[in-house]
Amino acid sequence: MRSLFHLAYHVTDLDEARRFYGGVLGCAEGRSTDTWVDFDFFGHQISLHLGKPFEVTRTGKVGDHMVMMPHLGVVLPLDDWFALASRLEAGDIAFDIPPMVRFEGEPGEQRTMFFFDPSGNPIEVKGFKDFDSVFAQ
Repeated sequence: MRSLFHLAYHVTDLDEARRFYGGVLGCAEGRSTDTWVDFDFFGHQISLHLGKPFEVTRTGKVGDHMVMMPHLGVVLPLDDWFALASRLEAGDIAFDIPPMVRFEGEPGEQRTMFFFDPSGNPIEVKGFKDFDSVFAQ
């Protein structure tokens, strides 16, 4: 079964969120009010509501990195991942973990990058050559 996920979380400024999610990430804006805005987050629905962002800690051990938990993310085809990485690098986005290869030569080999939205919400974007390997063991 294929389905879309919906995730709602807090941001501190809707105009900043629009510039980042729409302008930097290239996500299309959907419905909105004066307290929230929806985006098409790479084919999924996120709803950004004004409020205090969730608390995050660097407690997720993945390979050699301690990653921010919780975080949201998306898995992209590798060509789309490279295009987004180039756009983020050109936009001077500060990476928490810069674009890199993880688990090279192993099942589940992937590209990854971590960065934050303007409200401090951590985002991971993964890239896979073959989506069948996303759940490889």
